[in-house]
Formats: sequence, C-alpha cells, structure tokens
Amino acid sequence: MKKGLLILIVTVFSLNTYAQVDQKASYEFIERIIPGKSGAFLVEPITADNNKDAFELDSRDGKIVLRGNNGLSVAAALNYYLKTYCFCDIGWNGTNLNLPANLPGVTAKIHKTTPYQYRYYLNYCTFNYTMAWWDWARWQKEIDWMALNGINMPLAITGEEAIWQDVYKSMGFTDKELDAFFCGPAYFSWFWMGNIDAWGGPLPQHWMDSHRALQKKILERERSFGMKPVLSSFTGHVPPSFKDRFPKAKVKRTNWDAGFPDVFILDPDDELFETIGKKYIEAQNKEFGTDHLYSADTFNENVPPTNDSTYLDGMSKKVFRSMTAADPKAVWVMQGWMFHYNNKFWQPQQIKALLNAVPNDQMIVLDLYSDSHPVWNRTEAYYGKPWIWSMLQNFGGNISLFGRMRHVAADPAIALHDPESKNMVGIGITPEGIEQNPALFALMLENVWRDTPIDADAWVNNYAHRRYGQTNANASEAWHILLNTVYSSGLSEGGPESIIVARPTMQKTIDRVLTKLSYDPLKLAKAWELLVNAADSLKQSDGYQYDVIDVTRQVLANYASPLQQKMASAYKSGDKEAFKQYSTAFLQLMDDMDDLLSTRKDFLLGKWINEARANGITEKEKNLYELNSRDLVTLWGDKESGLSEYSNRQWAGLIKGYYKQRWELYFSQLNKAMATGAAFDAKAFDAQVKNWEWQWVNKHDNAYTDVAKGDGVQKAKALFAKYNSLVLQATY
Repeated sequence: MKKGLLILIVTVFSLNTYAQVDQKASYEFIERIIPGKSGAFLVEPITADNNKDAFELDSRDGKIVLRGNNGLSVAAALNYYLKTYCFCDIGWNGTNLNLPANLPGVTAKIHKTTPYQYRYYLNYCTFNYTMAWWDWARWQKEIDWMALNGINMPLAITGEEAIWQDVYKSMGFTDKELDAFFCGPAYFSWFWMGNIDAWGGPLPQHWMDSHRALQKKILERERSFGMKPVLSSFTGHVPPSFKDRFPKAKVKRTNWDAGFPDVFILDPDDELFETIGKKYIEAQNKEFGTDHLYSADTFNENVPPTNDSTYLDGMSKKVFRSMTAADPKAVWVMQGWMFHYNNKFWQPQQIKALLNAVPNDQMIVLDLYSDSHPVWNRTEAYYGKPWIWSMLQNFGGNISLFGRMRHVAADPAIALHDPESKNMVGIGITPEGIEQNPALFALMLENVWRDTPIDADAWVNNYAHRRYGQTNANASEAWHILLNTVYSSGLSEGGPESIIVARPTMQKTIDRVLTKLSYDPLKLAKAWELLVNAADSLKQSDGYQYDVIDVTRQVLANYASPLQQKMASAYKSGDKEAFKQYSTAFLQLMDDMDDLLSTRKDFLLGKWINEARANGITEKEKNLYELNSRDLVTLWGDKESGLSEYSNRQWAGLIKGYYKQRWELYFSQLNKAMATGAAFDAKAFDAQVKNWEWQWVNKHDNAYTDVAKGDGVQKAKALFAKYNSLVLQATY
C-alpha cells in the first residue's frame, strides 16, 4: 500500500473477535466488479461469529448495505447479493452482469456464517497448467474472484525461485551451477515439488526479478481481503552440484520416473537440512511476510527409501523443525495426494508415523481428492490432524466436460456432520487446471456459506437462470442432462479425452488419451440439441455463448472415436474408398472443431503462446517462453517423453496446427501402404512423427492468433445441422 494514501480502517472489538474492514479498498473492489455502481452500496463492519467469517446484507436510505468482519466477507456479501437479488453470475468463462437500472432492495436482513475456518484454493499444478504466464491484471481478477467466493487460504508460490536463488547464492553457488537447477517457467510446479531440474531453462534473471515483484502484489492484495496465503518451504530438493560443494552431505539421487534425469534430495538426517530450511523461511518471510502457513510435500509422487516408521517419524520432525527454527508459529500444510497416489506404500502405520511427529495444532492436511478418492475416511480423519475436504479436477488442464456434481453438492456437508470426520476445519478446490467447467466450481463454492447438502437439481436451474440472465425451458432441461451425464462422472482420474488429440493410432485409446465415456453420448447430444434450440433467446448471453460452444466441442470430440474406428476398419479390410471417405471426414471434423473454437478467446492456442512471449524482454527470452508454452501442452518433455499428451487441450490452433497435421501424416503413410500393398511401417512412422512434433515445439513462427473471430453461436448451429444425424447414428 503506497504511503500517503488515506486508509480508512474501521475496527470493532469484542471479547474474542476483531473485525477489520478497509472501506476504501472495499469500495475500489466493488468498482472493479460493477463499474459505476459502488455509490449504490454502503460498507460496514461486523464481528465474526465464533471466529468464523460472517456477512450481512441489508438496505438503508436507498442503498445496499454490505457488512462483513473483513474485506473478504464484504466481497462475499456482494456476490450473494448479485446472485440472489440480481440473477447475475461472475465466472472465468462468461459473466452476466446485466444489472437492473434500479438495484433491488434487501427487504429483510440476511446473515450468513461459514461453518469452515479455512476455504483453500489451488494446487501446485494450477500454477503451470493455467497460471504460468499470468500478469498482475489477470491475477487481480482472480483474487477478486477468490474474495467473491469466500476463499481465504490460497496457495501463493509465485516468485519462489527468486528466494531460492538468494539462499543458494548466499551458500556460494554460482549462476552456472544454478542454471543446471532452475527449470523453465512452465515447469515450476514439478521443480518446486522436487521432481525435475533444469528442463525448459535456463531461467532468465528478468523472470526472477519480475515475479518476485509480482508475488508482493499478489500477497498484498490477498492479505488486504483478510486471506491467509500459504507459502512454500524446504523439502530437501538441492542443486545437482550440491554433492560437489558439500561432499560430506547425505544427498540421494531420486527419479520421478517420467523420462527426466535424476534429481538430488538432501536427507533430513543431514545437519544441513534444518540449516537450509531455516535460511529459506527467513529469506522468504523477510521478502514476502508470513501468515505462518507453509506448504511441504516431501514425497510427491516419489516413494520414500524405507517404510520404517522410525525413519518417517524422524524425517517428518526434521522437516517441521526446519520451519519452526525460523518461525515458531509455523503450520505445515500438507497435500494428502501421496496417500492416494502411492496408497500401497502409505499404510496406516506409515501415515501415522509421518503425521503424528507434528503437533496437531501445527499441521493441516489437504484431503486433495475428497470428491472421488477420499483418504480421510480410511485414516480415522488423518488420526486427529485438522484436515480440509477438497475437490480435485481437470488433470493436466485438459478441458473435457467432467465432474461429480452430486458428490460436490452433498459430501462436504455430510462429512462436516459425520462424527468420524473429527477435526475437519475447511473445504477447498485443488484443481490441476482452471478456466473451464465453470459450473462445477460454482457449485462447489456454494458450500462455503452453508452446512447442509445442496439440492443439485434445483441448483442447476438457478445457475442457468443467472448465467444466461433469464429462465429458458430448453436451457434448464439441457442442464439437467449435463448434471446426469458429464457431471455424474465415474472414478477415473480426469475426464475422457478425444482420440483426435492422440498420436495417430488405430486403437480406441492410448496411454494418456483415455476415450472411454462414463455416460451415454446420445444423452449429451440431446443436451446439445436443447442448447442450440435456445440460441435465438440466449445468444446475447456471454455464458450461453461459451456453453453452447463447449457442449458442441464435447459432442464432436466424442464422435471422433466412432469415425476413427470406421477408418481403422476400412484400412484393415483393404477398402480404399471407405478409408478415403472416413479419413477425410475425420480431418474435416478437426477443421470444424478448430473453426468453432476460434470464436472464443477461452479456446485459443495463440492466447497461451502470446501471453508466454509477453513475459520476455528480449527475443531470446520470448522464444524460450514460447518453447515452454508449446512443449507443456503437447510433448511435456522431449520427443521421447512418456508424458506426451498428458496436458492436451482442445484449442483452436492446436487442433488444426498440431493434431490434424499428425493425422494427415499418418493417413498419407497408410495410403502409400494401401497403394503398394506393403505393410505399414509403424516404427518408421513413430520416429517420423516424433521428429515432426519436436520441430513444431521449437518453432517461433507467429502462426497462431490471440484474437477470436466469427460468431460462435451461428457456427454451433451450423455444426448441429451438419453433424447431429451422424452423431445419433454412430456406434460408440
């Protein structure tokens, strides 16, 4: 906050509570959300209810009164008012703020208290699969969205690499040594979690400096609302040269088993572990301040060297001491992902050893995947540790329509009141990617201010009304179908993908591209028809425009599988005419999807690439960031990467410029084989396509626009007319 600004702070004291509302900041927030309307509101403080955030809505003297115990509660009051009284909706993919000229009054005072001390947000992966290239303007929008939705415990790890540079340079490491350590900006999540070194680097100094400054802005704004950001800590990951500089140190090699070189982990038994951990927390807190919450995941997708309880207990104590040596009030925030991911290793004895080494009041466990694979209910609620019920979504940032809405609507409240849940202190959303599936996130966040299950059927009616700005029978029926198809998903880790994003094959599915549907695709086609039929009434709605495009995309993405199988069958039977027919139709389908998606900025590869390049100040930096951006969403690593397609996206530019090009190459090779009667050389094609992919990843040809073009609703209607009968006749 700049010196010289008049800060109006209203404080109210009671025996156990302290309410703080920065009125100036709150009015500025209202003005950002609904420009020109801040004068219609009054902002007032109230005290929290038993240390739980609370808000009130009221009317006085022709104005809407927003009361809260902090800026976040005031923001939540505004969101409740806009949704409930004005039928508005604010989201990533389409916003409806079509306010009436005269804002409706609040006839009876509304008072809401959250039952949850913590409302957590983000996952390490989100910082790369979605947020890698964000500037302050985009971060400001996201923090405002967090506040509107009551989030008070965001993961905040931007700029972490700058602090590590400070620490390791203070220990004598050179820039050259650190160049072999720091990865490129698209891969920080896995660098921070100790999975990889250097890939996508070397990291420019300008990035370090600019993102150190960006983190300060992020934290200042989050804290101004009353949020308590979760910062990072040391888990043992050290530079490759560490073993040379400290030859007596206990450093072990480990490998993530994803095709990358070994990384080096300092054993917690080594005396340097606590020293480095303390140095890091001290340097970080000096630069960024602290709310005493620190994330640490010691074995993210890595198995410990032994299942011995004594070792795990000792290691946990040393990680914790490395925090408390610098901050005695430190609270360790641990992702519970490993207990699911490596569940064969993490049996009750091992989990108890890891958790019980830390005092209950200084650890919080994120039950990262509660909506599908809860761990709390098989660990006696983490053996008494405070824990947070979380929704994990959008693996790799893939954009399939997917989720478990009825579980999200009911399970948090059910768990809260279950005596077996013990010390459940919050709820959270922990997605790998965002800016997609907006309805699922909106539903999950409805839980923040209530402690009873949500009626999912009633909720989707209300959601469609406020998202589109009016009630529409077709849209309402479509949303009930969506609720019972794509949003009643099974227990697969992520939504089904389309065969179009796969490295060309005749198989129905390949590793990283799982196409099996957990719902009837013909029922989804009915929702498509209903949304298209609503076009004339709803086409002015931003949310409708996104939804009709997204559902059209999903229907066509599903239809690609039966079309591909017809192509494969024609090839195997030697039917050249049928092969030409279906391979041509398959390529045309990709063109049609690309053209449709080019009408929304949400679906543009060019937006992703250009935002990456915008972070650079030299052509070399811009090209490095473009390489990072292209690689992450395609190969993920080098041309032999086992993670190829993990982060696939159905985006305009990527479909026509990458996926289609591969299929064309494949079809040309198959055509040659059919024409000559020779066997298709799969091994030669594999080498050829991998070389082509690597060349594409390394291009800087300015081939992809970040400007949407055309009328998406009209294109969706045209594609419905073209494909609906084909979709309904297909065999899935």
